[in-house]
Amino acid sequence: MDLALALKTFSVIFLAELGDKTQLAILSIATSAHSRAPVFIGAALALVVTSLLAVLAGQGLSRIIPSALLERLVGLLFIAVGVWYLVGSK
Repeated sequence: MDLALALKTFSVIFLAELGDKTQLAILSIATSAHSRAPVFIGAALALVVTSLLAVLAGQGLSRIIPSALLERLVGLLFIAVGVWYLVGSK
């Protein structure tokens, strides 16, 4: 296993997820729950499943599209979504 890649992935996702709408939704659910464990388990499983889907999609797309091109396309899509949010928020 590539530990450096795992740590890089953890760091990027951890920083990206801090304070995002998913975390705020979990915070909201936890405030009204009698037990926090089911909230944590549900949120953790949801993140694991969505991450699995992303890994599988990335693996499948990398068989069709060269990885360098795929990285550029994903980067452009990320920028486009950011611009869309900025323009749409006015």
